[in-house]
Amino acid sequence: MVVRDRLADLKNYGIMDTSPEEELDEMTAIATAICDTPISLITLLDDKRQWFKSKHGLAIDQTPIEQAFCRYTLSKPDEVLVIEDAKKDPRFSENPLVIEDPKIRFYAGAPLVTPLGNVLGTICVIDRVPKQISENQRKALQLLAKKTMDFLNLRKLNLEQAQTIAGNEEHLQKITEQVPGLIFQCIQTKHLEIEIPFISKSLSYIHPKLTSLILKNNPKVILDVIHPSDLCKIKQALERSFVEKHMINIDFRVVTPNQNVIWYRALAAPEEKDNDSVSWYGILQDITDNKEYEHRLEQLSFDISHVLRKPITTLQGLNHLIQKDVLDETLIKKYAGFIKIVADELDIFTRKLNETYQQKNTTLYNTHVKHSDN
Repeated sequence: MVVRDRLADLKNYGIMDTSPEEELDEMTAIATAICDTPISLITLLDDKRQWFKSKHGLAIDQTPIEQAFCRYTLSKPDEVLVIEDAKKDPRFSENPLVIEDPKIRFYAGAPLVTPLGNVLGTICVIDRVPKQISENQRKALQLLAKKTMDFLNLRKLNLEQAQTIAGNEEHLQKITEQVPGLIFQCIQTKHLEIEIPFISKSLSYIHPKLTSLILKNNPKVILDVIHPSDLCKIKQALERSFVEKHMINIDFRVVTPNQNVIWYRALAAPEEKDNDSVSWYGILQDITDNKEYEHRLEQLSFDISHVLRKPITTLQGLNHLIQKDVLDETLIKKYAGFIKIVADELDIFTRKLNETYQQKNTTLYNTHVKHSDN
């Protein structure tokens, strides 16, 4: 037995100093019933102490390892250690646990052996009077030790899987933090209750009032930050998607604490569950810039159709006159003057248009910065 390997094996179980567990307390209760002893323990030994994961009939939680009867099992994984009278055994006669409380006289312990062959401790029974046990009782202790290890191995596997899941979730969270938007899972039950089991940490960029914890505990709080005029269409989109299993694709506004309005687009695919609930997996993106761009295009279309109408009409009239009249030098100069007026008007309009949209670009940038700050 290599002590370092045994201690590393013990550490991998993550069992030391953990809370009592009913399944293991049942094991010690059975051991006491089988061997008719007032005390039974599941002990675990590190390099300094023996600690009791389960205890029946004993008040203390641990002892120094030097006092542990169980340490003599560490190199004998296949044997049940039986001490019929500790006062007559030179290994234990001066042990404080024999001389003082709990005044051990009888001890029997079956090793808890890991798949790597290391002994973590024992399941043991103790009495305050000399005692013997039968061969069947020895075998029963070994079976209980095996069952105890089956539980500890399953517990270790669950712990490892939980750590793997936590690690995968952490990696996923780091990835989602780089996504230009918010990734979420939303569930609605058939009773119309809403749950949000997953949401990326970038939630606060929507509204500083919102956190993942707040939203998981009370999903409907997000309705408090949505523009009142958009609440109805959001509820209708959810209801329609829940019933018809259609993709959600909806734009809505959020009002920040500074009363700024930010546009978001929600895209979410529904998945029907066995319990008649629906789970949506989706993304939420800030589309304020897109909305501003659309508004600028609409304004540009208006400007072109209305402001340019006058010079274009003038040019069309000049073209009609030029085609109708016989041109001499005087008329050519006259029409050239009209064309220059139109050209000057177009130049002035073009300059103003450029200045206007430069200003809008600056405003758009400043608004984007404010959104980021909020």
